[in-house]
Amino acid sequence: MSEAVIAAMYTIGMEEEYFVFDAKTRRAVQQLDRNFLARIQKSLGKRVMTEMLQSQIEVATPPCADMAEARAHLSHYRHTLAEAADAHKLGLAAMGTFPLAFWPEQTVTPKKRYGPIMEDLQMIGYRNMLCGMHVHVAVADVDSRIDLIMRLTPYLPLLLAFSTSSPFWQGHLTGLRGYRLAAYDELPRTGLPELFRTKDDYDQYVAALVWAKIIPDASYIWWAIRPSLPNPTVELRVADSCTRLDDALAVAALFRCLVRALDRDRSFNAGFDRVGRAITAENKWHAQRYGVAATFVDPFARSPMSAKQWLEQTLDLVAPDAAALGCTAEIGRLATLAAEGTSADRQIEVFTKAKAAGRKGLTALKAVVDWAARETRAT
Repeated sequence: MSEAVIAAMYTIGMEEEYFVFDAKTRRAVQQLDRNFLARIQKSLGKRVMTEMLQSQIEVATPPCADMAEARAHLSHYRHTLAEAADAHKLGLAAMGTFPLAFWPEQTVTPKKRYGPIMEDLQMIGYRNMLCGMHVHVAVADVDSRIDLIMRLTPYLPLLLAFSTSSPFWQGHLTGLRGYRLAAYDELPRTGLPELFRTKDDYDQYVAALVWAKIIPDASYIWWAIRPSLPNPTVELRVADSCTRLDDALAVAALFRCLVRALDRDRSFNAGFDRVGRAITAENKWHAQRYGVAATFVDPFARSPMSAKQWLEQTLDLVAPDAAALGCTAEIGRLATLAAEGTSADRQIEVFTKAKAAGRKGLTALKAVVDWAARETRAT
């Protein structure tokens, strides 16, 4: 089978969420500038969307046959948005949480979908000042997607660790590399997916919630990995929004390779059980807390391993898939992140240096915002 045919079977689409901030104060905006919004919608059309809170916007690529295509789209989106932000005295930052965003100041976007959600979530909805990266990989066999999601679940903490970009929350250093999911887990139907093995199990679960009028449809299930309702894909949702584009593409490429590896060998991780899921929940916490410096537990062998060791094992597993999908260069970036740290580590470093230089409190956080804004557009 040719590489082009394989790539067509496992197309990839990426969504990135960004914070919009006031260029002078560095605080997240309370309301999007209408002229800014009109400008970016004219430039990017349906590829840019408002989010539930006014301080956030989202972009989405079309299905891409290779990572170079995904890179081209995201690079264009980031540059276009950053230039428009400059023109309106705003800034743009790709990060899981924003150092100078405060939930009592948040404004809900007036959209039909968001009203009922906010009515249900109440204060938790306003606290959803969180930006993630979502990665869609096409899987043609509808009936196999739930089983595939179950078998991919053990890798979620690894993918999270290499995407961490959320060490700050409402003006405070949290002590976590990935605080975003700590806040996101306040919402219902988030976190690790349930241990469903068949599409019928999943369909029964969704049908029960819809029948009870708890949710309108499956798009209100916000697990860290899920089957996409409008797309024939498996959707990764665990990752923070990556400040640097190279990091985003590396994490997305590894997920794409894992999807193919486990799809072509449907016995792999078939023994994932309740003990393995409990270990994965613990691994998720360690990824949030320590990022790539975490110690993890193998959900099957039950033995400890570093992020670097787990990455090396995973890269060996997916090497044929990386070659077939043309993802080898992108996932090579992950070794650098294992050695040098992620955006979260850099943010903490910038903050620490700013404080050492005499910048205090919120002033030191402005240096973090400035770093993130530079790196977001440095594509």
